Amino acid sequence: MKIYVIGGRAKSGKNTFGEYLREELKEYGYKPCLMHITEPLYEYARCYFDWDEKNSEKPREFLQKMGIEIIRDKMGKKDFLLNRLYEDIEILENFFDTFIITDARLIHEFESLKEKYNDVVTIKLIRNNYDNKLTKEEENHITEKEIKDYNDFDYIIENDNLDDLKRSALEIVKNEENYGGLNE
Repeated sequence: MKIYVIGGRAKSGKNTFGEYLREELKEYGYKPCLMHITEPLYEYARCYFDWDEKNSEKPREFLQKMGIEIIRDKMGKKDFLLNRLYEDIEILENFFDTFIITDARLIHEFESLKEKYNDVVTIKLIRNNYDNKLTKEEENHITEKEIKDYNDFDYIIENDNLDDLKRSALEIVKNEENYGGLNE
């Protein structure tokens, strides 16, 4: 089982790149599953706070507050979201052979995934000169700042346009297929 972990700042193209990666992996005959570390937070927003994902922007302030200030800091549950992700992977690996996680933001998330699983590919997306429309407070949050200077990744990709992003997904799959060995 191989796990691809994609990180980057807000609106760097993580989900789009994850979709491209999934398409390419399918072309190579794999059964990839797209996942999000923060899925439990989105579930809280949908179920308990009336967030409608079809008609609303991401509830970024809520996600940051719930994930960091409340769950991690106030409750002391640093690995809550990761543990939920690990449980989901354990269940879903009965149906999928490759996992793509598109929303890693913290160094601890990357390091924990690499420690837990043998075959993890880490990818950082950078989107230069793009206004992500974050407030000053959101921009200064740990989930935006920590990844900015962390560069211990297998691949660092600049998101300049969709064609290049798609090409990068193909190159990574080819590289992992030829040299890293998908499904080892």
